[in-house]
Amino acid sequence: MTGTRKDTTITRRRAIAVTGGTVAAGGLAIAGYQSAFADGTSATATETAAVSASAGSSSGTCVLMSSVTEGPYYLDGALVRKDITEGKSGVPLTLRITVQDTTESCAPVAGAAVEIWHCDAWGYYSGYTTANPGGSAPAESEDGSTADDKTYLRGYQVANANGVVKFETIVPGWYTPRTCHIHVKVHTGGEKEDGTYEGGKVNFTGQLFFDDAVAEQIFELEPYSQHTGTWTKLDDDMVYDGGGASSGLLTLKPVHKKGPSKGYKGSITLGIDPDAENTGAGSGGGGGGTPPSDAPSDAPSASASSTDSSS
Repeated sequence: MTGTRKDTTITRRRAIAVTGGTVAAGGLAIAGYQSAFADGTSATATETAAVSASAGSSSGTCVLMSSVTEGPYYLDGALVRKDITEGKSGVPLTLRITVQDTTESCAPVAGAAVEIWHCDAWGYYSGYTTANPGGSAPAESEDGSTADDKTYLRGYQVANANGVVKFETIVPGWYTPRTCHIHVKVHTGGEKEDGTYEGGKVNFTGQLFFDDAVAEQIFELEPYSQHTGTWTKLDDDMVYDGGGASSGLLTLKPVHKKGPSKGYKGSITLGIDPDAENTGAGSGGGGGGTPPSDAPSDAPSASASSTDSSS
């Protein structure tokens, strides 16, 4: 994890449960994370192939993004940090998000706080490790009493003058009944405080999606392959509406053309209305389901200092 924590005490906060998921025991053994994000590892344009939607795939420039539900696994108090892996193993993903103001000639939204969260390679979310990802997966932790005190694969970054943030993470796995995806919120008007982001309002709540061909390749690799079962394709997902980049479909480029295990670079432009408010709570858009019956009533939060700049 990038940065150092000022306070490693784990507290628990109320979490919002909104949609979908089955429940059982679960967990992921933590393996060392090997970074593949150095600029020198990038493949050239002739060596890579972008994977994106056939319609509107080049970017979401000046297109107001489709807002959807935040889902059942949101936690407040995520840390401001660039690397959100916390040791979770998987195919590395550098995620570049550009935030634009659709009401002001596509101006960048400098200072916007972009928050993302997603499951690990086996389909588990930090704070909700008793929620069964479906199929058959190894246990998330040998010590179930502290498994939900983790904060992996959650974080904020604050947009630079160009409206850009970058995260270092892994490609998510899958859980029933959802396709491979990353949750995202864009906040404005708040400020960094005690290692997290406080105040302001949520302007956009959405989800980012992966092309089926990329997901299929990745799910055949370790540690993803230890989660067996049937994963949901884009066309069958309850949230993705087929709108390409404007609906959250990422443009993806492999770090090395020889195979997906070396990682991907993902990018998208989020067009937002800075005057609007959309928390994604409640019934929301994009469908839903039944909240996990034994999801914790509150969930972990940690105070830390990690202030990587984005570029």
